Amino acid sequence: MTHKGASFRQRRVSAELRALRVARGLSCAEVAQAIGVSESKISRMETGKRGLQAFDVATILGFLQAPLKLREELMALVSAGEGRNWHTIHGKLPGHWRDLIEFEGQASALYNYETLLVPGLAQTSDYARAIMRGSAVRLSEAEVDALVATRLGRQAVIGKAQVHLIIDEAVLHRPLGDPQMMRAQLHHLVALANRARTQVRVVPLDSPTHTGLDGPFMRLEFPDQPSLIYVETRFTSSFLEEEEHLLSAKLAWRQLCSLALAPEESVALIAKHAGKLT
Repeated sequence: MTHKGASFRQRRVSAELRALRVARGLSCAEVAQAIGVSESKISRMETGKRGLQAFDVATILGFLQAPLKLREELMALVSAGEGRNWHTIHGKLPGHWRDLIEFEGQASALYNYETLLVPGLAQTSDYARAIMRGSAVRLSEAEVDALVATRLGRQAVIGKAQVHLIIDEAVLHRPLGDPQMMRAQLHHLVALANRARTQVRVVPLDSPTHTGLDGPFMRLEFPDQPSLIYVETRFTSSFLEEEEHLLSAKLAWRQLCSLALAPEESVALIAKHAGKLT
């Protein structure tokens, strides 16, 4: 069974239509008048509250002078229609980063669990740079700089949405070769944990076997759209929408919360690890 509401593909097209219109400095009314439809129809298409028809989307893309490559990509998504779940194979750069940033910005709450690294939403620039440079993929300094800037740009959501982060204690033990950098990163985690609408918790190393060991994930909740699950691995990234994936992620999160230290205890443990780094 699939979750009711617009599919991820439709929501991606809707977001692009809105972005193209705004970039042209046009209102919904102006676009509607130009292609001969109602203003409310354009608004519903842009918010994912109306099904997307290939003819309508093609007409709007033509009027907004969308680049050919983008037009082809969006029309392929429209053709895929209600298909659920979207997987991208990584090339040199992560495949779904732009989409993730877009949907994080629309989310009302984010629930992110990480097993090996500090979550991207909480990384300092130096920590992010160390990870990028240690990647198996060869990146130029310019590409590293761009990726670091993009990752930090994601953090604009902090303070706007409810952000809940759970990390395995192993993350705190991994210095990535630079104790000073790691100390600054842990202090940053403590600072984030003390901000309104943000919570950081730690699952202790001595916890019993649990579903979080299957790997990291993020659940995105929206005020007026279905939830999404984002999963990133070495070679692929996926947005999952089906009810079975949503339920599995919720149950995993519930178990992780039952094992994690309380917020205050978690902050104390993070600060303790930071104090050991010289």
